[in-house]
Amino acid sequence: MKATAIRNSETHSRNSNLRRQEDGKYLSFYLAGEEYGVEILKVREIIGVQEITAVPQMPAFMKGVINLRGKVIPVIDLRLKFDMEEAEHTEQTCIIVMDVGRDIGIIVDTVSEVLDVPTEDIEPPPSPDNSADTSFILGMGKVNDAVKILLDIDKVLACEELAAIAATTAAAEEQHA
Repeated sequence: MKATAIRNSETHSRNSNLRRQEDGKYLSFYLAGEEYGVEILKVREIIGVQEITAVPQMPAFMKGVINLRGKVIPVIDLRLKFDMEEAEHTEQTCIIVMDVGRDIGIIVDTVSEVLDVPTEDIEPPPSPDNSADTSFILGMGKVNDAVKILLDIDKVLACEELAAIAATTAAAEEQHA
C-alpha cells in the first residue's frame, strides 16, 4: 500500500509539473475547420505564404524551404502531417515560423488569435484506445464553450524527421552560399 501511495504521489507530481508547463498563452489557428493552439513562446513570426522551393526525396508533408531574410527555413504543411486533405492556399493561408530547436515553418489555413488558457481549463488529451498516438497533443483547452487542441510542437515531428529536415536545410544553405 505504501508503494502505491509513492507511485501515486510521483504521478501527481509529474502531472502537476506538466500542468504548470501547459498554463499560458497559445496562438490559435485553423486546419480543416478545427482550431488548434501552440505555445506563443515557440512562435517566431507569422508570414504570408511565399514561394517554396521543393526539396527532392522529402516526405509529402515537407513542402520545401523558403528564404526568410537570408535564412533557409524548412516548411511543413501541417494538414498533410496530420493526414488531412491538402487545400489550395488562400489569402488567409499563412506560415507560422516556430522555434523547435531550429526555425521551422508550418503552413496553416488561417491564424485566429492569442488565447490565455489557465491550467484548470486544460484537460489531458483523449485516449480512445492504445492505437491512437496522441503524444503530440499537450492537452485540450476549454475556452468559452469551445475546445481547442493544444499541440506540443516539439513532438509534432519525430526526431528522425527533424534530422532529415535539418540535413536537407543545411544542404540547401550550402547551395545558396
